[in-house]
Amino acid sequence: MKPIRSSKFDKAVVHVEILNNKYLLVVDALTTVRYLDIETLEIVNQLKANAIQTSFVNNSVAFSSDSSYFALIASGAKESKLYNTKTKKLVAAVTRHQGYVSCVAIDPKNRYMFSCGEDGLTFGVDIKSGQLAFTLPRHVDTVNDIAFSKNGGWAATGSYDKNIALFNLATMTPRDRLRAHSAPVVKVQFLNKNRLLSIDKKGSAIIWNIANLKVITRLQGIHDDVTKIVTGNDDAFLFIGTKLGYVIVYDLKSYEQITMKYIKLNSSISALGFDETNKNLLIGTQDGDLLIYDIFQDQNAIYEALTYKKYSLVQGLIDNNPLLIYTDAYVTFNTLWEKTLERAKEFIEDGDKQKATKLFENFMEIPSKRQAMQKLFEKYQDYDKFLVLVKQNKLPLAYGLAKSNSIFQETKAYLAIESQWKKSVALAQKYLLNPNNEDKVKEIFAPYRGIPEKTIIIQDIFLNAMVYNRFKTSMVNKNFKMAFEYVKKYPFLKESAEYGILIRYSDSLYIKAQELQKSGDTHAAIKFYRMLLDFDDFKEEAKEIILEIENQHKFFNALKENDMVTAYNILDASFELQSSQDGIKLEQMWEKDYDKASEAAAKSDVDSVKYRLSKYIQIRSKYMAIGTLISWCYITELNRAVKSKIDQKTIENGIKNYILYFGLSDQIVTFFDLFCKEYPETKLNLESQVKGSIESWRPSMIIKSILDLPLTCSIA
Repeated sequence: MKPIRSSKFDKAVVHVEILNNKYLLVVDALTTVRYLDIETLEIVNQLKANAIQTSFVNNSVAFSSDSSYFALIASGAKESKLYNTKTKKLVAAVTRHQGYVSCVAIDPKNRYMFSCGEDGLTFGVDIKSGQLAFTLPRHVDTVNDIAFSKNGGWAATGSYDKNIALFNLATMTPRDRLRAHSAPVVKVQFLNKNRLLSIDKKGSAIIWNIANLKVITRLQGIHDDVTKIVTGNDDAFLFIGTKLGYVIVYDLKSYEQITMKYIKLNSSISALGFDETNKNLLIGTQDGDLLIYDIFQDQNAIYEALTYKKYSLVQGLIDNNPLLIYTDAYVTFNTLWEKTLERAKEFIEDGDKQKATKLFENFMEIPSKRQAMQKLFEKYQDYDKFLVLVKQNKLPLAYGLAKSNSIFQETKAYLAIESQWKKSVALAQKYLLNPNNEDKVKEIFAPYRGIPEKTIIIQDIFLNAMVYNRFKTSMVNKNFKMAFEYVKKYPFLKESAEYGILIRYSDSLYIKAQELQKSGDTHAAIKFYRMLLDFDDFKEEAKEIILEIENQHKFFNALKENDMVTAYNILDASFELQSSQDGIKLEQMWEKDYDKASEAAAKSDVDSVKYRLSKYIQIRSKYMAIGTLISWCYITELNRAVKSKIDQKTIENGIKNYILYFGLSDQIVTFFDLFCKEYPETKLNLESQVKGSIESWRPSMIIKSILDLPLTCSIA
């Protein structure tokens, strides 16, 4: 494939993204930020941060979604910085990492800048105030990557310790860690439908379900060091850039690799982005190239080739760009080919091979299609013989031939003898209800003697005549659970007409339940899902859906009764409700209040935090989020105390109080390092203090000042 537009820079391109559907943002290794016109690639504006970036794998720069803020790793990677892009002023600098900064990020809602380091720490800095607000769950080794769900509710960090840490930003609570990699995790990326992608240093890629923390699948075929990843076309495709300059592409619905050599460049890929509006893949390289590709390039050319029946040209376009198979143009071409195949089979079955051959004449220049045609004729080579055997009722020989030529099993002749077999089974089972009819049953099954797969079923039918009767009775009584137990124990029942009815019935129940759920009639839908609990193929899915619907009912009832405590507790535990209209509305209300409280926390104003969050005080799922802001208040107060040179014992008392409430958090440990530098005579030992934890903290433990003596609590 060739790029539709390109540009060249002196230094490696480390970041590319589309800004407001208007500008193309490009950052190079000197952290020169350029705003380019999307169409012409001419520079519209630029700013220089003069920070040298040496790593092209981890994210060394990040922008807020409105580009108002810009985060970067400073030269030497000893600190990270946050700038206001409009004023070009420094908002915050994170200098607390013990070792190098490994990557930076800004969450989708533009609330926090995150600084990740070799020390396993991830600091969350409040963008508005520039102050440290909290830290994410600590890793025991370098944090290589951080990602956020599209709604900004979740964060995930991947580390050299082979683990992935999940964190709920709405409730400020961690979830269980994801552990399935055997090598350091280098990339994490949230996908739609509650999925998370992670890739390790060995090229092992895992898709997770973050709702139940289980592995959905593992992607195959990555044989190079992964440098960058991006999803595109509404999360339909995953693009992986590699050190050797390859772009690998996966289908995120089937999880199959589409191509391992979609694009091959002569330089390592150092940046990837995607333009959803124009369906363009954006690539930056270590050599300074900026390349833009239309992922559906030549779709119109396919339509034109189809008009003139130039099918070989169509195949050539698809070979050059495999993503064209996902276009409407390809669907038209493939449908034409499938219809040609089916029509050819009909001609062959009717004995007219000449007409079948003529159908393929426009496809003959396509090697794969020509081979398919040749294989089709080869498979039908003995079809005339098969027809003769069927007509002569030599069923053992006919079934034997069909077994070795599976394509015969799709023919009308084979389907006809299978239909007769089903009728024979049903008739035999009916006669066997009377023991005196055994000879009649033997006569019915006589044509099937010598057919191994039928013989086993016939023997089971004779031996278990009463089983069939009980199975039939369970069907009549609609005891489907019992019916399936019989089928598990006696596989011959799958040949019965009743079993076919059972399967069709379960399918109809599922379809009806889905239709009712989509229409919003969840009360009726849940009745059908409960019926599906008796059907093994739907049992587990039905359980999950019933639980989700019941939660929805509780949630909406709570809203109706203005019971915000119950509503939020259910909402914070449900991924589905979080994306609902009412769920989004509640979250927006919480976020608005939380943002106001954060401004107060940055000023160490405990009373204002309590006031802003008073309506959430009784909501258990919000305890850790509230506790995070209160702890931020206290850390801010302690920092101010140090700057104001307050006496040592008062600050030490504040440290003890903090640990008693929140334990040895990263914030207090980091603050203690600062405290020791300013008060070198202190003999305070953090490990010897009585330790609480953020998990056990409650709003009733809020105190006016962390420096107060003696330690007291007040009811919030």
